[in-house]
Parts: sequence; C-alpha cells; structure tokens
Amino acid sequence: MKNSIIKNIGNYTFTLFFLLGNVCLFGYLITKVDAFAASGFTLLQFAIPINLFVILCLLIYGLFRKPKLKICMKASLIICINIPIAVLYFYIGLSLLNL
Repeated sequence: MKNSIIKNIGNYTFTLFFLLGNVCLFGYLITKVDAFAASGFTLLQFAIPINLFVILCLLIYGLFRKPKLKICMKASLIICINIPIAVLYFYIGLSLLNL
C-alpha cells in the first residue's frame, strides 16, 4: 500500500466518526429530539470496535511491513484523537439527559 492510502485510512476513519458524533450531539442540542441522543450512544457502541479494528489492522500491517510502520502509527494516532472527543461528548450527553 502507498503511504497516502494508509494516511487516508486514518484520516477518513477519524473524519467519519467525528462528523457522526457531531451530528448526534449538535442535532440533539439544536432540536432536543431524543433520537439524536440515542443515536449518539449507539454510535459509541459501534465506533469503538470499528476504530479498534482499523487501528489493529494498521498496526499489524506495519509490523509485517517494517518500512510502513511509521506511517501506520501516525494513521493510528489520528484515529486515537477521537477517544478524548468521544469521552467528552459522552459526558456532555449524560449531563444533558440528566442521567
């Protein structure tokens, strides 16, 4: 795989789940429709295993292709940026729903 493809995998995975999380959070903040909040919590349940799977695949690929390990690590770290954002959104969602 080319370095740009590996980097795009990290960027697209990050962007996809970041945007979906924003839609759920801000959709609820703007409309107060509980379906957005429920979708956000469901998104967390699906995003965690998918992100972990993508990170694991990148790391395994990098371990088997040593010259690609550095770019695979960078792509994995880009995906990991979603972790603190997801935790923050989770607590915001809980406080908004008063759970």
